[in-house]
Amino acid sequence: MILEKFAAPVEIPTEHFTLRPVRKSDAGLFALYAGDRRVAEATQGIPHPLPPGAAEAFCARAMAPGADEDIWVMDGTVSDLPEVLGVISLKKMDRNQSEVAFWVAPAFWNHGIASAAVQALVAANPQKNSTMFAEAFQDNPGSARVLTNAGFQYLGDAESFSVARGETVPTWTYIRKLGQDRPV
Repeated sequence: MILEKFAAPVEIPTEHFTLRPVRKSDAGLFALYAGDRRVAEATQGIPHPLPPGAAEAFCARAMAPGADEDIWVMDGTVSDLPEVLGVISLKKMDRNQSEVAFWVAPAFWNHGIASAAVQALVAANPQKNSTMFAEAFQDNPGSARVLTNAGFQYLGDAESFSVARGETVPTWTYIRKLGQDRPV
């Protein structure tokens, strides 16, 4: 059996921070930030309360070879900010498409960090996608603004399950066509 060579996500610079691959040492700040109910309830997959070992398991999954998702840390050390500001990911889909997901620690909300991260990821297009999708919970208009500021276009309403909330939540779905230097 031939194993594919593991290629970690590439580093992507922004003006004030770097998107870089996950490290084991990120687990402590992941636990702190993702353990915050406000962060967990704004995501589909983060439970609340965060179980013991969940942050370490997330790091292991993010660093595992052959993953179906590329995950980056928003690392602020280039601007004397904390090493972890948040996380952004691209989950691989079929037909040269991906789904973008992100969260930012509450201390850094409303500072343009999520917008800069999504815009940098779209511009770098590290998976060479033709299309990216994203969802935002309808009670989180800030995330919807992040997506529209990055050129995503509203596609329609849907719903997704939130582990932290323990329920299905209404969402807005967005699309971003790539490779043509223009949205949809």
